[in-house]
Amino acid sequence: MAEARAIGTLPVANVQELAASFNKSDDQVPERYLVKEATTDGELVAGEDSSLAIPVIDLAKLLDPRSSEEECAKLASACHDWGFFQLINHGVPYEVAGNLMNDVAEFVKQPLEAKKAWSQQPGSLEGYGQAFVMSEDQRLDWGDMLYLQVQPAASRDLRFWPTHPASFGRSVDVYSSATAKLSYRLLEFMAKGVGAEPASLLGVFEGQPVGMRVNYYPPCRQADRVLGLSPHTDGSGLTMLRQKNDDVQGLQINKDGKWFAVNVLDSAFVVNVGDVLEVLSNGKFKSVEHRAVIHPNKERISVAMFHYPCQDLVLSPLSEFVTEGEKVRYRSTSYQDFLMQYFAAKLDGRNHVERLKLE
Repeated sequence: MAEARAIGTLPVANVQELAASFNKSDDQVPERYLVKEATTDGELVAGEDSSLAIPVIDLAKLLDPRSSEEECAKLASACHDWGFFQLINHGVPYEVAGNLMNDVAEFVKQPLEAKKAWSQQPGSLEGYGQAFVMSEDQRLDWGDMLYLQVQPAASRDLRFWPTHPASFGRSVDVYSSATAKLSYRLLEFMAKGVGAEPASLLGVFEGQPVGMRVNYYPPCRQADRVLGLSPHTDGSGLTMLRQKNDDVQGLQINKDGKWFAVNVLDSAFVVNVGDVLEVLSNGKFKSVEHRAVIHPNKERISVAMFHYPCQDLVLSPLSEFVTEGEKVRYRSTSYQDFLMQYFAAKLDGRNHVERLKLE
C-alpha cells in the first residue's frame, strides 16, 4: 500500500544544529540552502488590509441554522478563490492544542543526540528528519520536521513516537482525535456550500489515515536567502495547521501571482484544500501553492494535520460535484500512483495537479 509514510527521503544535516552554529559565526549559509531572492519571487502582499487577507470562517455560524447557509456560501467561496481560510470558534479546547504545542516544543529543544532515537529510517518518511530530499544536489529547506501517522490508532508505528516528554503520545492522541472530528464537520459544510451531498466527501475521508508533521524553522541571519518550506501544494485532502508562536509569521500563499502573508489569528486553525479535494470537487475547491519563510532572529514551530483519502481510491471528480452539463476537468488516476509522482517530484508547485487536468 503506497502511503505517504512509506516513501523514503535521503538523510541530510540537522538544520537546527546548523543554524545554532551559523548564527553565532561569520560563516555563510551552505550553498544547498541558498535560494536566489527567496522571499522576493513575486510581489509580497502584507495583508494588513482585511480585503487582502485570507477569509475567516466561523464554525459557530456554520452550526447555527440562522447563519449556516450564508457561512456555508462564504466557506465555499474561500475554498474556491483562496484555497485557504482561518477557522475560529472551532470548539477544540485551548488546552488540547496547548498541551500538544508545549510537548512539541519540549521535544524540539532536546539535544540532537536524544532526538536521533526517533530518526527516519531508509524507505520511510516517518520519524525525525527531512522530507522530499530525493537527490544529493537539490536545494534544501531551512527547517527540520517530525512526521508521524497518527490516525487510525491501530496504524501507528510507535518506533518513531518520542517518549520525552512523557505526555507526548497522550497529547497527540487527544489532539488528532479532536482535529479529525473537526475536519469531518468542515468537509460536510464544504460539500453543502457547493450544493453537493455531504456524505460524498465523508465517505472518502472518514476513518482514513491522518498524518502529523511537526515543523521547526530556526532563525537565520540570511533569512531573505533561504526558505523554510519551498513552494508547494499539499498532496492530501484537507490540511489543518496550528502554530505555537502567533507572533512569528511565516506562512505565505500564492494568489494571482502574488504572495500573501498570513497573519494567523490567536488560537485559529489555518485550513487549506489539498490536491485530492481539488480533483474530487472537479475544481470547485482549489489547491493553492504556499511556502514558509524564515525569521532572522526568531524560531517558528507549527503542526500540520494531513487528512488522506482511502488509499485504494481512484482519484477522479465525484459525480456529486459535476453538475449537469458540466465537463469533467480532471483525468482519473490511482491515488497510489499520484502519491508516488507527488513525492518523486519533490516540491513542484502546482505542476503535479495541473498534469491531471483535461484539455
